[in-house]
Amino acid sequence: MAAADIIGRRAELREIREFMDSGRPEFVVVYGRRRVGKTYLVREAFEHRFAFQLTGLANASLPQQLLNFHTALQKAFPHREYPVPESWFEAFQQLMACMEKKKKKRQVIFLDELPWLDTPRSSFISALEHFWNSWASARKDIVLIVCGSAASWMLNKLINNRGGLHNRVTRRMKILPFTLHECEAFLRSRHIHWTRYQLIEIYMALGGIPYYLNALQPGMSPAQNIDRLCFSETGLLRQEFDNLYASLFRFPENHTAVSEALSRKARGLSREELIAASGLPNGGGATKVLEELEASGFIRRYLPFDKKVKDSLYQLSDFYTLFYYRFIHKRRQFAAGHWLQQTDSPGHRAWSGYAFEQVCLAHVPQIKKELGISGVHSEEASWRSSGKDNGAQVDLLIDRRDQVINLCEMKFSINPFTIDKRYAAELRNKIGVFRNETQTRKAVFLTMISTYGVKANEHSAGLVQNNLDMDCLFAP
Repeated sequence: MAAADIIGRRAELREIREFMDSGRPEFVVVYGRRRVGKTYLVREAFEHRFAFQLTGLANASLPQQLLNFHTALQKAFPHREYPVPESWFEAFQQLMACMEKKKKKRQVIFLDELPWLDTPRSSFISALEHFWNSWASARKDIVLIVCGSAASWMLNKLINNRGGLHNRVTRRMKILPFTLHECEAFLRSRHIHWTRYQLIEIYMALGGIPYYLNALQPGMSPAQNIDRLCFSETGLLRQEFDNLYASLFRFPENHTAVSEALSRKARGLSREELIAASGLPNGGGATKVLEELEASGFIRRYLPFDKKVKDSLYQLSDFYTLFYYRFIHKRRQFAAGHWLQQTDSPGHRAWSGYAFEQVCLAHVPQIKKELGISGVHSEEASWRSSGKDNGAQVDLLIDRRDQVINLCEMKFSINPFTIDKRYAAELRNKIGVFRNETQTRKAVFLTMISTYGVKANEHSAGLVQNNLDMDCLFAP
């Protein structure tokens, strides 16, 4: 296995080495958001050396999928002659017959875009169950890796399968977007050397999606790249939103309605509020849509401090989706340099403040590391005052086992952030209301997280216990 050319993904590569050396049959499910680099990781980790590899066809019929399988089988085993299979059961029987002739110690079968293979009335899952249960699970030399972007399908049909594949998956790997540390390394490998402030700017718009980052051009600023990719007539990401959701969900209208509703509410919405705002029917259909969006990495569900699971809030967590709804959706024409003209507009300031908060929420492990509490058991939550008059709320607090609560304030600024008299009073009021309403006995540490840190002055002294700048977000 080679990993020298793979940026980041250290934990994933360690797990690949583990299951390759396990000495037992492995059924590995790899899933995650579309464009996140799942296929690239698997192919590069194994240097494209698979005993058999098949990639499903989008929007294809069963006969087309079976013909595609036949072509892949002939390529992998050119000295074996088989007719085009008429069913998936026959297809897997052919694969078993070919694999029986292999003599190597470890054989990797890679089935990519698996959800596309499961066409209506194809009995694909039943055939896959039979293939694993009757043959592959008894072979210590077999590693079956299946991959797909439709995370909900991967979870429901494989990981949480209640039929013949129940508890058969031996490993599951959810591939997440790049962290800022990985983004920095990736862009440097492409000779893009931006400041960390600029890296955060591009992350707030595109997130850590390798496919999007790979489209960035050296010699252009983040703003120029965003203009080119998102606002030019032929921009790669101009139509990405529709293609993205349509490729993942069979009926994407409900999913986009939820994302649009959440894009308008930075603090998030409860299930009831979300159903009302999006027009979803209340019931199992709404639950399925929310579960699919969460599994695919577009939204996150989080628990407010000192609340029960039924009080969970949903928040939009996909950076590109948020950017799309704030600046691209329903706009028909854009003048040259559109994004450059948005700088310092009210809309841009509102978006950047919220997007930076999401960057911080995506890097809580790095924040904990900077605070020196990586080894301390803690839980993250949000909090909103129950009082109608003060409106105090906290988007991130870290509740620690060592009797401390870090109450985090996140600020995006082009200069060191200055706490003035008015904001200092607001912060003291927020801390006081939090203590009073929660009746916590723990120490409350005000933790400021900003791009260039907080400027020391008479208002910050004695108020801010932890002053973190953006460098902490780039920790490995």
